[in-house]
Amino acid sequence: MKIDRMIGILSVLLQKDTVTAPYLAEQFEVSRRTINRDIEDLCRAGIPIVTMQGAKGGISIMENYKIERTLLTNREMQDILAGLRSLDSINGTSRYGQLMEKLLAGSSDFMTGNQSVLIDLSSWYKDSLAPKIELIRDGIERGVLLEFRYYSPKGTAERSIEPYYLIFRWSSWYVWGWCIDRKDFRLFKLNRMDKLALSGETFCKRAVPLPDLNTEQIFPGGIQVKAVFEPECRWRLVEEFGADCFEEQPDGRLLFQADYTNKENLMTWLMTFQDKMVLLEPKEIRIELSDMLERMLKRNRSADRESDL
Repeated sequence: MKIDRMIGILSVLLQKDTVTAPYLAEQFEVSRRTINRDIEDLCRAGIPIVTMQGAKGGISIMENYKIERTLLTNREMQDILAGLRSLDSINGTSRYGQLMEKLLAGSSDFMTGNQSVLIDLSSWYKDSLAPKIELIRDGIERGVLLEFRYYSPKGTAERSIEPYYLIFRWSSWYVWGWCIDRKDFRLFKLNRMDKLALSGETFCKRAVPLPDLNTEQIFPGGIQVKAVFEPECRWRLVEEFGADCFEEQPDGRLLFQADYTNKENLMTWLMTFQDKMVLLEPKEIRIELSDMLERMLKRNRSADRESDL
């Protein structure tokens, strides 16, 4: 990817006094002409790069700019590597880790096994997410419309968008883009996308506002939940909502209060606690949950009778 290569070139230039275009071409496995275009792009981005002809010539960053090399400390470079390796965890490759190791081998001691931060962004959906992420990145870089089927609480719809950003937030991946149908920017969750494809139709990139990633925007809430849990449920409440989400009662039970985002998800979540929970509020959801459990019980009893026939 071009942006990866340009970051790599800049990293090399910050570490070495002078390098040649053939050296960079060999390191990044591209043509010398491609390297020259990348250098021009870096110059346009405001990086003061100079080139000199002759036997001792080459490509370098202006001397008064090299003072800033110390801005990245050993620990900060470890964090950068951890972040790049976390991207490898998405699709099972080692592309980003190899990039940094290739650039930084021998330049500092942070590549000698001193890493203390390991990040794994993979998930149960790794096999389906990796192709989507690569396809979306391709659409973003080439400016090609994406088409897909989208599943939401409001139903299923065919969508077409101009993709602009891939976002990882709250353990999930999203794409931020201009929805052709809605005539507005929308955030789409990758796990809800199916039959994703590049349409082949290009678009002119527009001014793009950054998405609002506040928790309230992604998880709008609105359902005030109050429930009592048995003491053995403490670990789950702490893991999922934090240690301040409940008050321990004199009998040891846990009075839980939180703002939940979706009624169906709430009911599903509550049922995972089986008989270790009593829902106090909202009353209407307690009634609906009880009715649903009774219907489930009747259906299963009916299935038992039919299996005995």
